[in-house]
Amino acid sequence: MEALAARLSQLDAHAEGAIRVVAFYDTLMRRRVDLPALARSSAGLAECVAGVRLHGSGRVVRSSPDGADASAPPGSASTAAPVTLDEEEIGTVWLERPGPPNPLDEVLLDRLAIAVAAVVERYGPARTTMADPALVELVVSSDCDEAARARALRLLGFAADLPVRVAAVRSELPLDRVAGLLCPGRPVKAAPLAGVGVVLATVTASQTDRLPEPLPADVRVGIGAADDPARCWQEARTALRFTGARQPVVRHDELGALALLAEIPREAARANGDVAAIARLARNPEDLETLDAFCATGSLRRAADRLHLHHSSVARRIEQITKALGIELTGPAGLMRAGLALTAWRLLDD
Repeated sequence: MEALAARLSQLDAHAEGAIRVVAFYDTLMRRRVDLPALARSSAGLAECVAGVRLHGSGRVVRSSPDGADASAPPGSASTAAPVTLDEEEIGTVWLERPGPPNPLDEVLLDRLAIAVAAVVERYGPARTTMADPALVELVVSSDCDEAARARALRLLGFAADLPVRVAAVRSELPLDRVAGLLCPGRPVKAAPLAGVGVVLATVTASQTDRLPEPLPADVRVGIGAADDPARCWQEARTALRFTGARQPVVRHDELGALALLAEIPREAARANGDVAAIARLARNPEDLETLDAFCATGSLRRAADRLHLHHSSVARRIEQITKALGIELTGPAGLMRAGLALTAWRLLDD
């Protein structure tokens, strides 16, 4: 030990500073800090803005020297370094120093990159989209306690500081492909559960909630809105029941009072006269398609445009459907009544 101490005492100031930087990051890694803590600590050590970006999720963390999130627009990186894991570049770390780089900046970024890779390996999302169904079931189960749910989310690779949304999917396509289409550029996990695909994805303020268009024809997606994953899963399954060829993607928060229809017992719905009349009408797919178009548009001409027919042909069909249902479809009350009955009938098949 005396010999090592003697050698270290002969090192110049730069080498001594480098050793202190290495020791600083070794301490952070032993404490198992997350990405925001790494960025804050690095910014404080460097006395300038420090940033971390993960390529797979697009997540960016920037911190000021005072420990707060860097709110100003990103400046030019004075120094940057790649983050590699298993010989693959998974991200970038950088410093935004106003002046020339500090002599120790390169060492600092090298250790920061190693620390970020360790965090991603420990907590970050695995490269595969498909996940252990048992972990996914824990996340969306209403019987799971919060500690077990948090642990399952962590094992799935989701950051503790980002909310998770749930989607319910039906499709003939592989579930991982559908999940990638629904949630491009963000952490996502998927697994089959009770005959329905479950998709978990993070949500950030900077990420749009719009879905890519068009989705493949056979994909049906219900999307929950609640912050609680278990409640979000229930909402997603309810929304999935309202999907169809005309509306393949349904968000629960856009259903409003229509979501109450999903709570009606099936026996009560079947016994309703209007729903029973729709069931009889459904024996003729042409009539059902015409009624659907008319209920969706509320106009003969717009329904005709949707069906690619002349409006007079649609008018004759609506007249026949009116007699079959015993509902006056030309008035607002009758149109609403038929629309509700049509929706309730569709929910019976799910």
